[in-house]
Amino acid sequence: MQITRQADYAIRAVLYIAKLNPNQRAATSQIAEEQKIPPSFLAKIISQLSIAGLLHTSRGARGGVMMAKPAEEVTLLDVVEAIDGPITLNECVTDDDACSFGNECPLRAVWCDAQDDLVKRLKGTNFAQFAAAS
Repeated sequence: MQITRQADYAIRAVLYIAKLNPNQRAATSQIAEEQKIPPSFLAKIISQLSIAGLLHTSRGARGGVMMAKPAEEVTLLDVVEAIDGPITLNECVTDDDACSFGNECPLRAVWCDAQDDLVKRLKGTNFAQFAAAS
């Protein structure tokens, strides 16, 4: 499993914004340049993160992008799922009927445990932790 390039860019953009002072805004052009993200791609990402309630955007001379809530409240899971949707290592984890072996499949428990571990890890890691470490 690999997160998409779009999710990777989203994580970099949110981290950049999380490092700013509270209520400070950054221009998307500045984020794109410093994080080496194609500007048109970043615009789509910022829009998705804004719709998810993670970022706040405003236009105009004093416009820009800022965190919609404190960085402590925004997790890696929030950002990845805002871009890529829910994490699913295998379709049988979320749909019992996806596998013809059902609950008797010897692999299902491994997939379920691995997904639970990954989700727990991503959910337990917030952007304030990253901002403080860098």
